[in-house]
Amino acid sequence: MPVFTRSRQLPGPPDLKEPEDAVDAVGEAAQPGAGARSLRERVAHWRAWRTRRPRAARVLWWTATVLSVVLVLGAMLMPNRLFALQPDRFLRLPGEAIIGAAVLLALPRRPRVVVAALTGVLLGALTVLNLLDMGFVEYLGRDFNLVLDWGLLDDAQSYVADSMGRTTALAATVGVLLLVALLCTVMALATVRLAGLLVRDTRLATRATLVSGTAWITCSVLGLEYAGLPVASDRVAGTLTSEARRVRDTLRDEAAFAEEARTDTFGATPPAQLVPDLRGKDVVFAFIESYGRSAIEDPGIAPGVNRTLDTSTRALAEAGFHARSGWLTSATFGGSSWLGHSTALSGLWVDTQQRYRTVMASDHLSLTKAFRKTGAWDTVGVMPGVQKGWPEQEFYGLDKVYNAFEMGYRGPKFSWSTMPDQYALEAFQRLEHGKQRDKPLMSEIILTSSHQPWAPVPTMVGWDELGDGSVFRGIQKAGKDASDVINDSAASRREYGRSIQYSVTALTQWLERYGTDDTVLVFLGDHQPIARVSGDNAGRDVPVSVVAKDPKVLDKIAGWKWTEGLKPAKDAPVWKMSSFRDRFLLAYGSTPHPSGG
Repeated sequence: MPVFTRSRQLPGPPDLKEPEDAVDAVGEAAQPGAGARSLRERVAHWRAWRTRRPRAARVLWWTATVLSVVLVLGAMLMPNRLFALQPDRFLRLPGEAIIGAAVLLALPRRPRVVVAALTGVLLGALTVLNLLDMGFVEYLGRDFNLVLDWGLLDDAQSYVADSMGRTTALAATVGVLLLVALLCTVMALATVRLAGLLVRDTRLATRATLVSGTAWITCSVLGLEYAGLPVASDRVAGTLTSEARRVRDTLRDEAAFAEEARTDTFGATPPAQLVPDLRGKDVVFAFIESYGRSAIEDPGIAPGVNRTLDTSTRALAEAGFHARSGWLTSATFGGSSWLGHSTALSGLWVDTQQRYRTVMASDHLSLTKAFRKTGAWDTVGVMPGVQKGWPEQEFYGLDKVYNAFEMGYRGPKFSWSTMPDQYALEAFQRLEHGKQRDKPLMSEIILTSSHQPWAPVPTMVGWDELGDGSVFRGIQKAGKDASDVINDSAASRREYGRSIQYSVTALTQWLERYGTDDTVLVFLGDHQPIARVSGDNAGRDVPVSVVAKDPKVLDKIAGWKWTEGLKPAKDAPVWKMSSFRDRFLLAYGSTPHPSGG
């Protein structure tokens, strides 16, 4: 009797005696022996259980079938944005499911099982990619790059370890790997199951496939939509095409950018013609972590930050300092701070990890290295976030770099940040800036207290009370727990604002206390905070300020039309961050002499 006749008479669990049954297929493939007999015994036991519990068996069969359909269609229709995870996104007709059904119906049994299983694994991988896109958009404002971003997953693991402990990071890593493996396995089992259901009644399945294909073509031709989306979906095909195009463009970009990095407007400029108008000045380039435009303009964050900027502007003015401020558009968003640092200082648009590696391996002239090239400055880096070897020191032209372990700090960590900014600045003063020297000092300082998860946030203490940092133990213990802030968007926004206020206050108080007539401070943000804090539609602009006592320093940049004070106006000029190096060098008397090309 034909299989489809039996199927129509009794919808429900298939008869295991059918030759197309997946378990029998495995049994036939097994070699004679104990293993095969054991399999047959398990099959016989399963059949006996179904006979004894027909209703439970039917419920189990339908549950597994419905879950398989939901998993497969859900993977095909799943968006790659958190805000798009709405029920109406899954009420569409996926063309890939129709094509897949037609292919499976045409294949013999064993190739069909193999193709179905591989399709399931592919859908599992596609689901993982969609989840990665969601996470990257949430934190970095862009999609996951299949070529370049695998290394960032290791950075994410390190971030969790530094913020919440190694045990938590290890448990999270193991859990994620197990979930990925489970997802791909379950998806493969689901597609194999659905493939088996198709061939139970090939005539009915063929008709259904033809009808579905006709409906998909009709909806596509007529442009029918539901909830603003086309009914005829090709989400899987579109994603695969998009990823293939991104991989191709990434590989092309690597070659093009390597050529661009070899060309340098100031690469052949003689030392005597680099920044002559800053000779004799102690120049400090400071980056404030996650200091973005949202800190100054977002209604929920800006009031406290703007009060701090206004107060600091007045305090600096009383100490004889004046400032000009504008906006730079960062090459990164939400994280990967090193991309922002390298973009601002290299004059190149460094928006990927591959570009970063290319720049670091080149002899392109960084802004900080230009000072060392003159021979007129000692150069130093203060890097409290660096906890291992840092070969980038050579690219940035730093004679000496102080990492997290070389500043004498004996206090507690503040989540990811190894020490409060106030301590890092005081250590800089003690170890370098406050010393008598034959040459002026050029310094690069990376301030980390405003790094996510923004808990606990340090508070200012008396500068004379800093000691070895032990004074911060009580402050750290009384602060908020990182896990509570991470899981609360409102708390994240509030604590982010507090962290920016702290970092700006620490830096400007250091300048009031220790700055001289020859001190020039350039400070800026490296990127905006993550989208959960800055919002889904936030741009990439960050504030930048130049502060000095000598009026000639600010006169040199009068043509920039920047805003007076530490708070740039909403309509202040906006430049790409990669343009800052050349503008700064030109403003302070450097003469272009191109190299490379």
